[in-house]
Amino acid sequence: MTALEVIPTERLELVPLEVGHAEEMAAVLNDPALHAFIGGAPEGLEELRARYVRWVAGAPEPGTTWCNWVIRAREDGRLVGTVQATVVGDGAEVAWVVGTAWQGRGYASEAARALVGWLRDRGRTVVAHVHPDHAASAAVARAAGLVRTDVVHDGEVRWESVAAG
Repeated sequence: MTALEVIPTERLELVPLEVGHAEEMAAVLNDPALHAFIGGAPEGLEELRARYVRWVAGAPEPGTTWCNWVIRAREDGRLVGTVQATVVGDGAEVAWVVGTAWQGRGYASEAARALVGWLRDRGRTVVAHVHPDHAASAAVARAAGLVRTDVVHDGEVRWESVAAG
């Protein structure tokens, strides 16, 4: 897998995640509403920092690559969310989250489009799993060029795109 790089978009930069991002991201992700469809609760700073240490260290499974970026708004330089991909072989499973204060601005769609494009440019088949009641996340998947399938895994609908030819 290609080394992670900054991925620029019109209004955002996807910046490879570093452990040092945890402090700002703890505030971005501190809304329990973000967990309505994925479960759990917001992590405190130390929990988030520990998770970022694990993510930066990389996947323990041979042949699996974790790709994680923070989303930085160019306008003010603030972090607004994350995008991630778990790459195994020619496939990549993606996910995104944008803090509540920055939702409704199209940031998730813009970031997801950039991530999916980056992966497709590298020959990856891209999939995402979206809760069937999460209309906003389904709209992001659609905007990123993913197509809803009839496959349901752990209660979530599979969205997919084939690798660019």
